[in-house]
Amino acid sequence: MNCFVHADLDAFYASVEQLDHPELKGKPVIVGGLPGDRRSVVAAASYEARRFGVHSAMPIAQAEKRCPDGVYLRGNMSRYREKSDEVMALFNDFSPSVQQLSIDEAFLDISGMEGLLGPPEVIAAQLKKRVREETGLTVSTGVATNKYLAKIASGMSKPDGLFIIPPGGEGDFMRSLPVGKIWGAGEKTQEIFKKHGFKTGEDIFRLSLDALTALFGKAFGLFLYRAVRGEEAATFDEGRGSHSISAERTFPVDLYDAFAIETALFDICQTLIWRLLEGKWQSRTVSIKIRYDDFITEGARETAHDHVKTLNDLYDRLLALFRKKYQKGRRVRLIGAALLNLEDGSITQGSLFDDGVRDEQRLEKTILAINQKYPKAALRRARTDV
Repeated sequence: MNCFVHADLDAFYASVEQLDHPELKGKPVIVGGLPGDRRSVVAAASYEARRFGVHSAMPIAQAEKRCPDGVYLRGNMSRYREKSDEVMALFNDFSPSVQQLSIDEAFLDISGMEGLLGPPEVIAAQLKKRVREETGLTVSTGVATNKYLAKIASGMSKPDGLFIIPPGGEGDFMRSLPVGKIWGAGEKTQEIFKKHGFKTGEDIFRLSLDALTALFGKAFGLFLYRAVRGEEAATFDEGRGSHSISAERTFPVDLYDAFAIETALFDICQTLIWRLLEGKWQSRTVSIKIRYDDFITEGARETAHDHVKTLNDLYDRLLALFRKKYQKGRRVRLIGAALLNLEDGSITQGSLFDDGVRDEQRLEKTILAINQKYPKAALRRARTDV
């Protein structure tokens, strides 16, 4: 039987700051920008800050109104990646299949590991213990027979939680779940739930698929139909095929701010370019995936005459594709990108690149080499269009 653990580091960026600066423990820490930063959004809020209603993706100006006495920090991505690498390395001790979704969460496939490590609840408890003892951070875990339910379970008893949905109990769990805890149901969906008096998954379960699609549309109606039955309602693509590489990010709160979305896209581009260089691949084809708050998902791809040359080249191509496809003003739940039709990049023809492009390529290869030799360095590039 399949068994998955979803591990989610608690208030990750803020927790790292509190770990590194003990004087911040117990204080409302908000990472993302300083008061007065016009375009900054909250990247992470400590649990002390969340009591004031501050949450990820909220504009810093709005957070300041809610929590004027908070500790505001721009953050230190290299440090966060260093701590993330420590945690992910520990996860590899518990499963041969670890799928990292983002800097602070991952799925572990522990199917068949009982003989080696014990039952799922023991594995999850040991994982939490080692993360706390060896990194100083806390992680909330959820255990279930599919990834979708494991993700919901990890949020049931945060922070520092452990929640298990037993095999055979998937449907009962989802039918008793308050609709506010159904992962994937955003603000607009919650308004529809409220309008129709839906309070738990049981209220949704009573509706036919036709009724759900009439209320929520074909894609999201089918999603809800599966979700309240305890089925795998959402997919979490690993993007590890031999002919493509991909990465995506699901936002904790639906985004409509273009700057925040484009910054996330740039971070995705960094993930892709390092994997492209590391694998010695090259590609002419890029693709974009946009999932809106109603779960309607659309994508586009484009093939150019030239191979992707640099990080900024990749970002420019994907940004242009995103702006062409994005329906302005709509809230975005997920954004993803991919490099398709990979070719062997170890045999490269003489290039006509200008000196600027060659300098960028040398810089990126140097960054890759440093990160490979010193994983804790976690070097990244910054956006040049801000």
